[in-house]
Amino acid sequence: MNNPTYTAKAAGNKAMNNLPETDKWVENFARFGYAAKGAIYILIGVLAAMAAFGGGGQTTGTKGIFQVILQQPFGKVLLGLVALGFLGYAVWRFIQAIKDAENKGTDTKGMLIRTGYIASGLIYAFFSYSAIKMIVGSGSGGSGKKTVIAKMLQMPAGEWLVGILALAAVAKGVYQIYKGYSDKFGQEVRDGHVKREIKSTYMKLGKIGYIARGVVFCIVGYFLFQAALSSNASQAGGTGEAFSFLSATGGPWLMGIIAIGLAGYGAFQVVKAKYKPFNTH
Repeated sequence: MNNPTYTAKAAGNKAMNNLPETDKWVENFARFGYAAKGAIYILIGVLAAMAAFGGGGQTTGTKGIFQVILQQPFGKVLLGLVALGFLGYAVWRFIQAIKDAENKGTDTKGMLIRTGYIASGLIYAFFSYSAIKMIVGSGSGGSGKKTVIAKMLQMPAGEWLVGILALAAVAKGVYQIYKGYSDKFGQEVRDGHVKREIKSTYMKLGKIGYIARGVVFCIVGYFLFQAALSSNASQAGGTGEAFSFLSATGGPWLMGIIAIGLAGYGAFQVVKAKYKPFNTH
């Protein structure tokens, strides 16, 4: 009986062989971006797991981790590397969307995926900008999520806009859970020469990682729905608030499991930084 994990990976590798050509500098920039994204998720997950199991740590999201990095020796240098990596990831997302660098096509499904790439690129470009602002000492890195939601709620039909954002977050979360459960994420790496034992390890990390990330997205979407229904931006929340919600509803063990999952997601992004296929010239 065929292993669905490796069957999916084989199908994905075949499709990746026909990728459009990409400049070598884009590949290098994108790989650096995946590594930076992975490192941040590992930090978020490890610190939250430590908090869940009584080992110190803290529950926070990306911008909170930026603060943690900034407080370390050579913090500005480290955060500068993260900012550069996130910029690289954003550039790659825009190229994926505009040039269709992964052959998603122009049908409805393809255009939805490519629109998602643009949204992801904008988010990571904003994170990069926020990190740079923190490095130069001009504030805490830009407006927070709740400030942005408050401004949206003040717009005409603002509640509907926030509701649509909530729906998008939940849809993203459900897709991430499906992606993890079905092992579709395995199509994103080309690792034929890697030992089976190593593959098995990072595929397991990826599975729990995508599912955990999907759960967090769904909770964030729930927060956004509450903000839309009440016209109250204080109801919105990010990863840190999602951890608090998990701890309150399922106890520290549930929060810890999701935290470990996010660290696993980060580890798989580091693997992608090395093994993601590109067709360069």
